[in-house]
Amino acid sequence: MTHTYEISCFNLQQIAQSGQCFRMSPIPCDKLPEHADSGYRIISGGRLLSVFQNGFHVSFQCPKEDLDDWLAYFDWDLDYENVIGSIDPKDTYLFAAAEAGQGIRILRQDPWEMIITFLISQQKTIPKIRELVEALSRAYGSPITAEGTSASANAAAAYYAFPTPEQLSQAGLDDLLALKLGYRAKYIHRVCQDAVNGRLDLEKLKRMDYKDAMEYLTGFYGIGKKVANCVCLFGLHHIDAFPVDTWIEKILMEHYYQAKKYRRTPKALLFDKIIKDSFGQYGGYAGIMQQYIFYYERLRNGKLG
Repeated sequence: MTHTYEISCFNLQQIAQSGQCFRMSPIPCDKLPEHADSGYRIISGGRLLSVFQNGFHVSFQCPKEDLDDWLAYFDWDLDYENVIGSIDPKDTYLFAAAEAGQGIRILRQDPWEMIITFLISQQKTIPKIRELVEALSRAYGSPITAEGTSASANAAAAYYAFPTPEQLSQAGLDDLLALKLGYRAKYIHRVCQDAVNGRLDLEKLKRMDYKDAMEYLTGFYGIGKKVANCVCLFGLHHIDAFPVDTWIEKILMEHYYQAKKYRRTPKALLFDKIIKDSFGQYGGYAGIMQQYIFYYERLRNGKLG
């Protein structure tokens, strides 16, 4: 069943290229419905969505009972025009970044999937992250039919749900190493055991505020500040989270660092201080601004894809 809505500040390609989701696959042009400019297949929460866009018109192809979940996935309720309108016009870099990436939305993804995905992401390119996430899903996840419902265990399937902690915990360390996860394999193996034995309580995590979630997540083997912030932003929807990777470090130093102002700031606290000073004014929406500048810098450097 297809459900069509008019949505502003929504661009499928920009969302897919924003570095927050690794299970958005473009639909070839010859497979698009008439009048659709773009289309993607998305796997999340054990469900499959085909979504198409023509200007402001967005069509969701999914069972009716799944529609509300998919609308929530795309942060349907938040007024992104208002968020963009709150940007200080004196910040010409952020203003240009928001204009370039105004179709980006912060997706509401599964926290468990985000934990594993961003453990994988360390020192990996986006195409490689996608490849490894798919390899884990095919090896240990449940098959999904084209209609987006669970398939039988023996059915041939083109799509697989991301594995649950119980499913992924069946992988031994050697199995994970065989998937070319490198040093990340030991992080994934340990966190799977923590999730299965209850030390990592995902339901408890979902109820935490941003500060508590950061403290909780960084208590697990392999989860540092950057990975924890990614989980908070993309999995727990704490949109004041501001992940800092090498791209963001570069942006902060080039566009927001002031030598005189920060000369006495300890190096370990420098980026936190710059973020607070430059993005703290945005009423808990700093993570959206992070996505705009992350996308914009990669766009300007020809690194999208």
